[in-house]
Amino acid sequence: MATDSSVGSSHIEHLLAEVESSDGLLGPTLRAVYDGEYQKEFMEKLEDRIKVHDKDIERMCNYHYQGFIESVNELLKVRGEARKLKIKVQEGNEVLKKSGTELVDRCEELIKCRTIQRNIASAIEALSVCLPVLDMHAKLSDQMSNRRYYPALKTLEQLEHTYLPRIKKFRFAEIMKNSIPIFRENIKEASMSDLRDFLESIRKESEKLGSVAMKQAFHRSNLTLSHGVGTRKKGDDDELDQSALDLVDFSPVYRCYHIYTVVGEKENFEVYYRKQRRKQARLVLQPNHGTIDESLEAYRAYFHQIVGFFVVEDTILHTAKGLVTRSTVDDLWDMAASKIAAVMRTQSAYCKETDLLIQVKELIVWFCYTLSGYGLNVNQIYDVLIEMRNLYNETLMKKWEGDFKQILEVDNYSPMYIEECTKYQDVLNEFPYTDKPTKNVSLPKVLPFSECPVKLYKEFKKFINACLKFNEHLNVSQTEIGDSVRKSTNLLLTRTLNGCFTSVVKRKEVSIPQLAQLSINTVHLEAACLHLEEYVSEVTGTANDGVNVTRVYGLSTFKDIRAEIEQQMYERLNEKIEDFIQLANYNWVPSGPRKQPSSYIMDLLAYLNSTFLNFSALPGNIAQTACLSSCKHLASSMRTLLLDEEVRQMNEFGIQCFNQDLRKCEEFANSNPVEGISDGTLQMTFLELRQLVDLLLSCDWSTFFKDHGLTESKYNRVNPQTAARLLEKLMESEKKKGFSLRKSDREKKKLNETIVKKLRSLNGETGNSIVQ
Repeated sequence: MATDSSVGSSHIEHLLAEVESSDGLLGPTLRAVYDGEYQKEFMEKLEDRIKVHDKDIERMCNYHYQGFIESVNELLKVRGEARKLKIKVQEGNEVLKKSGTELVDRCEELIKCRTIQRNIASAIEALSVCLPVLDMHAKLSDQMSNRRYYPALKTLEQLEHTYLPRIKKFRFAEIMKNSIPIFRENIKEASMSDLRDFLESIRKESEKLGSVAMKQAFHRSNLTLSHGVGTRKKGDDDELDQSALDLVDFSPVYRCYHIYTVVGEKENFEVYYRKQRRKQARLVLQPNHGTIDESLEAYRAYFHQIVGFFVVEDTILHTAKGLVTRSTVDDLWDMAASKIAAVMRTQSAYCKETDLLIQVKELIVWFCYTLSGYGLNVNQIYDVLIEMRNLYNETLMKKWEGDFKQILEVDNYSPMYIEECTKYQDVLNEFPYTDKPTKNVSLPKVLPFSECPVKLYKEFKKFINACLKFNEHLNVSQTEIGDSVRKSTNLLLTRTLNGCFTSVVKRKEVSIPQLAQLSINTVHLEAACLHLEEYVSEVTGTANDGVNVTRVYGLSTFKDIRAEIEQQMYERLNEKIEDFIQLANYNWVPSGPRKQPSSYIMDLLAYLNSTFLNFSALPGNIAQTACLSSCKHLASSMRTLLLDEEVRQMNEFGIQCFNQDLRKCEEFANSNPVEGISDGTLQMTFLELRQLVDLLLSCDWSTFFKDHGLTESKYNRVNPQTAARLLEKLMESEKKKGFSLRKSDREKKKLNETIVKKLRSLNGETGNSIVQ
């Protein structure tokens, strides 16, 4: 407790000392008193200290009282003198005031002048700061009016960041600052408008650009393009040294690209530009009205526009870094290649002229070579050319179909008759006749074939050469070219030529001798066409060493043609036989026998003899087959006459007349009308009729019934039912004579009825009937 009391006393003493010694504010000291715990002690100490100082003051005043009285007296004297001095000062002031009025007026004027001078200096200073800003603003307006948007944007950037901060205290600076976004937007819109104008104009310029680019590529590569596709025109040389930058002003693109880069919208601009160019690509790739006119110039304009489009893209790629990239160009080309391929497939399907197809092909090759120079992959377009090659070959075959038909139409179908050695040599040069002699040619000479094979063989070679034209510059190997030519040649032979021959063969006006000559022609054509494989190998540069899978296998078509000709010959012969048979007019119940064969049978056999003479030069067994087929058909037709349902009755004399005609037919068969037929083969065709007629005339029914069913039977080819029908017709003729009282006649009738019943009871099978 003693310690706390001593601390409190020292603190109070310290505060009192501050109060006594302080000449300033006592607030902090008093606050310390009131914030402490010793207010009462402080007040007691303060009272004690005040009493001490009062005593000191009183003691000091008692000591200096006399001096104070003297000072007061002196002060009173000074007051009087001060009044006098005041009066004099007032008088001097009035005098000075009157004299200084003019000076004050001058001073006020001077002050005004000084103020004006300061204002002028301030104005000059402000103008010196504002004039560059106004100059830049005027420069900006002038650049905008002159459509110099990129410099205007640079000026706008300087105005915003360099000049306007200097005058920000002026109100018009705020107005300018607020107008800057508007200026910037106007610059963007104006530059974008120029870009749109450029994109619109470049569509019109693309064709010109593409034309120049293709001419330059043609000049660099020394391409050999025929048919007038790559023909130079007057003035072309002047364009060979011009680039796309020389022909088209690309500044709107560069300017707009830089402007959007500066304003921070570079990516948006790139997206917009690429989107617009993709739209333009679709428009360029789509032919006008969906189709291309069937003219070379229409195709040329189409390809020029596409090349021009990608020339522009390539130029932008190399001059405006980042706006177009290689990947974007490749994407555009992938889309374009697919569209071009589709368009070419569609358009080529409408093209019916081989010359135009060749020209379009060479134009596409030129187009591909040009774009490959810009780094684009054109393999997909070459694939379309391969497809077009198939269409071209199909079109060629249609064209050659007309040529084949014309050759077959004008041919005389007669062996060639040659009288001059030069003509014979020309034939041998044009047609590989295998029997060509080397010397001592005897003239005049008859060749086995007509002019048709020679002309057709020439057309085959022309077709091969025409196929080769399309294979030039196709970027394929010689082996593939050889395979393509061989396939087309095979189709020409198996389909086109076969169809032409078939149409000729089926024409009714073509006679059988002409058909025979056609068959002979096919034999020599087949032999000659064996040389086509060698010719294809020669012209395509592919060796005939088994490397190529494809071969000219179409030679088998001549065998098919011959088979068709043979069938037609057989059918025509049968039709001719039917025509003669229609002339037959048998009287089956004559009153007496006839000693001569029917006239129709004589004419028919004479016709067959003359026809088979023309068959002597036919290959293989055609003549033998035709003769055998004719005899079979003749026997069948005569059997039909004999068994005609409309013939109700016949007598023995009628059968004898028929027998006369049958004997004549057998004589014809025995005369061996065609060499090479085995003995007895032709006779077998009439054997059934012979057995049937002999059975009816001899009435040898006992033998027939006895040996029926045996292969060595004398009447093994006679059908019991057929014999029954004929026997009934004989019996019917007997009935017409009326009732007979003769016993022999009644017995004969009864016997015949018994024979018919027995024949009906037998099965209808025979050993070897011609009706199977």
